[in-house]
Amino acid sequence: MPELVFFSGTMDCGKSTLALQIEHNRSARGLVGMIFTRNDRAGEGKLSSRLGLVTDAVEVAADQDLYASLVEHLSQGRRADYVIADEAQFLAPEQIDQLARVVDDLGLDVYAFGITTDFRSKLFPGSQRLVELADRIEVLQVEALCWCGARATHNARTIGGEMVVEGAQVVVGDVNQAADEVGYEVLCRRHHRRRMTAATARAAALSPDVLPVSSG
Repeated sequence: MPELVFFSGTMDCGKSTLALQIEHNRSARGLVGMIFTRNDRAGEGKLSSRLGLVTDAVEVAADQDLYASLVEHLSQGRRADYVIADEAQFLAPEQIDQLARVVDDLGLDVYAFGITTDFRSKLFPGSQRLVELADRIEVLQVEALCWCGARATHNARTIGGEMVVEGAQVVVGDVNQAADEVGYEVLCRRHHRRRMTAATARAAALSPDVLPVSSG
């Protein structure tokens, strides 16, 4: 039976790499996929991995009907044996409904990849709808690590290396941005709660002692 599968995890856990691997495995068997993406780090109409792999994709518009796009694609005599939707957290809830309809009415497997929560630890609307509708949810087991070495569970937005907790939910950036730009860092829950990034942790370690030290 066709499925809507949601592959989720933090940033830097290999979601896009897995999406590219699924595309490779199926295309090597002669299958043809439709790849959707939105706000990929490599630019418009691209599905890319931090390992350097990249392929072309359909850039999803905010008001695009994904079910209608598939129907039009098929009605023109073109093939689509499965669907990959990367950066699915940026899709609108109604677009997730449309992907579910692709599974139910067109009989195609849909593989959606995305992070679950934003930099404030709040659910993305698209991810929330996927949790509600997916036939199966797979939490990726390639663990991203916090700067302290613990398992990273939260995504933090940074400016100048310092964590920020206000701003628009969607600001495109990456984990490798320059220090003075908007970037992202994965943290464990403890350091996300304390707003302690790798940069601020180093600064704290270099700070002089503030408690009096007795010579006696």
